[in-house]
Amino acid sequence: MQVALVLHIRNSLVAAASEGARYAATIDRGPADGAERTRELIESSLADRFADDVTASQTRVDGYPGIEVDVSANVPTLGLWGPAITLHVSGHAVEEQTP
Repeated sequence: MQVALVLHIRNSLVAAASEGARYAATIDRGPADGAERTRELIESSLADRFADDVTASQTRVDGYPGIEVDVSANVPTLGLWGPAITLHVSGHAVEEQTP
């Protein structure tokens, strides 16, 4: 049961980071917008405590300008008060360019 919970949290964090990177990569947005969007998604789908360590930065994705959103979160492995593991996930997106 706990393995399924950890996987659910991991998959939700990956989805939020990926969506945050795509959001930040649009022409009128930047890394800070992506980090904020990621936090909002995590807080609404999981819990606020999983959104404490979210960062976003410019990077290169296959040689093109892009955005990377990184999330680190401590996830309990044996119930709410048991030992935790730290998950590190990231999402990437190529930035939109003006024609």
